[in-house]
Amino acid sequence: MTLTHRLLLLPGSPSWPAEFQDLQAAPERLWARGDLHLLAPNPRVAIVGTRAPTPYGEAQAARFASVLASQGVVVVSGWARGIDQCAHAAALRIGGKTLAVLGNGVDNPWPASELLPQMLERGLFLSEHEPEESPRPHHFPLRNRLISALANCVVVIEAAHASGSLITARWAADQGREVYALPGRVDHPMARGTHKLLREGAKLVEDPEEILIDLGLRPEPHGAAAIPEQERSGVVRALRGETLSAEELSTRLQQPLSQVLVELVEAEMRGEVTRTTGGRYRRIDG
Repeated sequence: MTLTHRLLLLPGSPSWPAEFQDLQAAPERLWARGDLHLLAPNPRVAIVGTRAPTPYGEAQAARFASVLASQGVVVVSGWARGIDQCAHAAALRIGGKTLAVLGNGVDNPWPASELLPQMLERGLFLSEHEPEESPRPHHFPLRNRLISALANCVVVIEAAHASGSLITARWAADQGREVYALPGRVDHPMARGTHKLLREGAKLVEDPEEILIDLGLRPEPHGAAAIPEQERSGVVRALRGETLSAEELSTRLQQPLSQVLVELVEAEMRGEVTRTTGGRYRRIDG
């Protein structure tokens, strides 16, 4: 059932999330817009992180969301700018499912985004606030308990030392959910939060396949050998017979690094390239 307009959900109703039955400080009601089937029992993974990601963070959020969504996992996040919307966008781009828990009412999801029509068609907005409620600072830390509760596990990609993503991770730990953290550069402030989580016992993750295995889902093999050379992306053509870093590809192709990273993520998803030691890339078929 897909809803362009809002629907009120109450505890005990057929669409009420089972994960909220025994949730501490459970919401008294929920408002929904979008595909209610996403509240049925599904494997779900929350992907959260900073509102000011680096190109690396954006690319990793897209990579994890794309791979997970391609295997039928519902990507859960908070609709915020940055990592959240990167995850939502990547899931939608490959035709997957994604669920956004809002810090305001579902009538006007905040912040505004061009993803809205796609979310209403294939995703779901969920909020415990009244439909016309405006965003307020204290709404967002509380929203995070719902994000973690709805997910089987939480993946944190880039977070400052004091970050709302760390609040989500704490909620997840309290709720018995696995917390994964993606390592980053030791000299970058957006790695401080994820490294803090790793020191506190979060599970280090480098590839989305690790999460699929933990969820009991087997990644489907990717095949790229039959793709004609002229149909390959620019980065894949540039890697013929070479092993290069994203920065080297950016220079060679005279393209922004962020664009190159996105193309590499998509090529890796298709099984055309693989990352090697030191973060360099090579073609699967050489």
